[in-house]
Amino acid sequence: MAKKIGFLSFGHWRDVTGSQTRSAADALHQSIDLAQAAEEIGVDGAFVRVHHFERQLASPFPLLAAIAARTSRIEMGTGVIDMRYENPLYMAEEAAATDLIARGRLQLGVSRGSPETALNGAESFGYRAPEGSTVADLARSKTELFLAAIQGAAVATTDPARAGVRAGLKIQPQSEGLAERIWWGAGTRATAVWAASLGMNLQSSTLLSEDTGVPFDQLQAEQIRQYREAWATHGWDRSPLVSVSRSVLPITTDLDRMYFGDSGEGDQVGLLEGVRARFGRTYTGEPDVIAAELAEDQAVQDADYVLFTVPNQLGVEYNARILATIAEHVAPAIGWKPAVAS
Repeated sequence: MAKKIGFLSFGHWRDVTGSQTRSAADALHQSIDLAQAAEEIGVDGAFVRVHHFERQLASPFPLLAAIAARTSRIEMGTGVIDMRYENPLYMAEEAAATDLIARGRLQLGVSRGSPETALNGAESFGYRAPEGSTVADLARSKTELFLAAIQGAAVATTDPARAGVRAGLKIQPQSEGLAERIWWGAGTRATAVWAASLGMNLQSSTLLSEDTGVPFDQLQAEQIRQYREAWATHGWDRSPLVSVSRSVLPITTDLDRMYFGDSGEGDQVGLLEGVRARFGRTYTGEPDVIAAELAEDQAVQDADYVLFTVPNQLGVEYNARILATIAEHVAPAIGWKPAVAS
């Protein structure tokens, strides 16, 4: 598979000085506009983060469907949906409908979710882990039901009093091929191996909730290797896909330098929910320097899809320029070629 690139937006909005996204409406409409601009540049994917109880994007399917309706080639997806909060059958209906609108361009990332402001936030949505299990167990069991539903399994039965017979019922609509475009956001090597056992693609971000003392890209590359080895043992009839994300801020103008000139940094190691974790670095500087650095990034080289995070509050025009710079000067160094002429 040819390497693909996409952008990843957190969809922040704040009514503060300098923000181009003052409201939720701004963040939503500008996400659609940026996806259109990215498609024109030749970028392959438009991805959004999903966070609840925050001034960020939270309900992805209306947004993804709107992107699908306004574009023709670019893929759209999530990185990631927190399955603790989801009704898996209703989500299966939404995902299938969105994928049909997109004509098979949906790339859906799901996971256990990340640390959040809310205390037991999923419980406010009505979801509590059963006695003796964890919230991670809850997210996994919901994911398994979601996968079964989009694969066409019977998840309900007819009422014999009305149908005259007891028979299995699938969720509707169904979208052929969607199950092959579900990605698990794995924060450890063990969860990556679990994702392989269910036939999900692997989505690995700039945070891993474990640390072995090696640089981030090497730890992530080890996760990718173990995932692909596990995939091979299960005998799936297709090749697995892997995505990684990177924070890349090329400096080409004085405005870039004002915003990001001093923000470059190495890996960070710290405690996350009591667990030692490793965070990937931010790549900031001249485009050719970043290109050379990413060309040496082991996980970037091993991945099929590289997602570049964007500072969405700086607006569509600014972020489209960043993406154009990445597409022209950075992405070719990692093996990417544009799907359409720039």
